[in-house]
Amino acid sequence: MTNQPPLPPLDAEGYLIDPNDWSEAVAIELARREGITLGEDHWDAIRFMRRFYEENQVAADARFVIRHLAERLGPPARKRLFELFPYGYPGQACKIAGMRRPRAWSTG
Repeated sequence: MTNQPPLPPLDAEGYLIDPNDWSEAVAIELARREGITLGEDHWDAIRFMRRFYEENQVAADARFVIRHLAERLGPPARKRLFELFPYGYPGQACKIAGMRRPRAWSTG
């Protein structure tokens, strides 16, 4: 049995109830549960999402994250976002970045 850190309260689908409970350790554990090992591009997207949330008090739409990634990665940024989070932006990226479950969502 592995010694996993306790997580803050999650809803029935595994999203943080309070995005302010997020930390990088929480992200690592949520990603592990999704079968994702976080690399540089994951962290770039997640940290952008967290900054956007802190500044706007709302989760960033996928198109904003794609634009952010495009600054470093160029045109393949949209494809890369979905390679990083293969079960989708709302289903994995938002969850790992500590956002509440989106109700309606544009995928970019």
